[in-house]
Amino acid sequence: MKVAIYCRLSEEDRNKQLETDDSKSIQNQKTMLLQYAMEQGWELYNIYSDDDYTGSDRRRPAFNRLLKDAEQHRFDIVLCKTQSRFTRELELVEKYIHGLFPIWGIRFISIVDNADTANKGNKKSRQINGLVNEWYLEDMSENIRSVLTNRRQNGFHIGAFALYGYKKDPNQKGHLIVDEEAASVVREVFTLFSQGYGKTAIARMLNDRGIPNPTEYKRLHGLRYQPPKMKNSTLWKYSAIASMLSNEIYIGNMVQGKYGSISYKTKQNKPRPKSEWYIVEGTHEPIIDKELWDRVQQLIAQKAKPFSAGTIGLFARKARCAYCGYVMCSSKSHDLHYLRCSNRHVAKDACVGSFIPVKRLEQLVIAELNRLSAAYLDTDQLAQNIQFTNTLQEQKEHLAASIATYQKKVQEYSSGIQGLYLDKVKGLISEADYLAFSKNFTTERARLMHLIEESEKQMVQLTDKQEKGDYRRALIMQYTNLDHLTREMVDLLIDYISVGRRIPGTQDVPIEIHWNF
Repeated sequence: MKVAIYCRLSEEDRNKQLETDDSKSIQNQKTMLLQYAMEQGWELYNIYSDDDYTGSDRRRPAFNRLLKDAEQHRFDIVLCKTQSRFTRELELVEKYIHGLFPIWGIRFISIVDNADTANKGNKKSRQINGLVNEWYLEDMSENIRSVLTNRRQNGFHIGAFALYGYKKDPNQKGHLIVDEEAASVVREVFTLFSQGYGKTAIARMLNDRGIPNPTEYKRLHGLRYQPPKMKNSTLWKYSAIASMLSNEIYIGNMVQGKYGSISYKTKQNKPRPKSEWYIVEGTHEPIIDKELWDRVQQLIAQKAKPFSAGTIGLFARKARCAYCGYVMCSSKSHDLHYLRCSNRHVAKDACVGSFIPVKRLEQLVIAELNRLSAAYLDTDQLAQNIQFTNTLQEQKEHLAASIATYQKKVQEYSSGIQGLYLDKVKGLISEADYLAFSKNFTTERARLMHLIEESEKQMVQLTDKQEKGDYRRALIMQYTNLDHLTREMVDLLIDYISVGRRIPGTQDVPIEIHWNF
């Protein structure tokens, strides 16, 4: 019998006194479960471990790899310390432990609470455990929510990161103190804007002087920050200046709760209306005085131009610069609307910059839709699509072979680690030798498991392409012979459009449309 061990460490049961406690706690689970598996005479298939994840988080990477491997019956048993380590959701208990695992021929065992699907008599106790865990999640979520709401209402800062210009007060939890180095930049931004400088011009001035943007500043000073996802992440942007100029925290008011969670079962957040924000005045030292703040807000109101229902918003958030990847912003000249790279003017050589008239982009998209429509109505083209499908199948078969090879090697490394552990238990090798020998095995196994995960993602994408072939034809046929686009059409049909620069000597602007089908 092959056994898969699953371990999980969550925030609620972590001992935070030492950074190494996380790994020790996980190691304790592994040791207990390995010992139990050896006593039963089971062969170890793999150890799946999620660190710092709650039992309600369905995005746990190791948890999802375990489920994929279980579906393919790569092992016979799932072994956990407790049922709650596997999941705290009753829905998942019923779906997997009582539903799919028996269909897949998988036995579930948790040692401490004696859950064992081979024992038909304790199904009700497993369901009760699942219900109690579900209640625990809900109660814990409500308790945390009420505590955080109370602290927000009382003006305590509860965010993971302090706003640029401030630092967390080491002597008073929930209190912000001025970070003078960054605060001087904030004051300069407000002053420049009050003197008539535009947001892009201010960003360029800061970049030309080599002043790091908020994220880079925090990284350089060893402060907590959200890692950037885009290129040129060290540069100031229009959006950063705009956000700064409208943030009341800079006048001493604590503003929180702009986003709220959808459910305690997910980490996804959604924007909340301003009427539901928590705003408490005078909670910390202001960086900007009220007079300058009021002057800046008045200028912002004067310059604000609401979006019309016309073409200016047709490709909003859909057009991206082909050179730097940033979303293109809209501009207007002589009653004509254009899209340009928002990164073009923020610094020297930041980006060569994309530029295209909105009307021209609309024409190119319509032309491509018509071309696709004609292609799918052409029987010869349909025959080529069948060949394309065959090509996809060949790619899938190649991927499947690669995944099988990776899995075989993972199993070999897992067996090697198990053998080393047994040698250590028997006293054949020392603890130091065990750690030294197993480190290379573990590193290589982790690399292979990452390759498996990436290959499986590619497999899903290829399958989607095969399945959506007929749907694509039906969808495109709905949008033939168009004269113009609407925002609804753009949202439905287009994921994003990569836009380049005009080819010298021509009127052609290269674009690449990434469809939603």
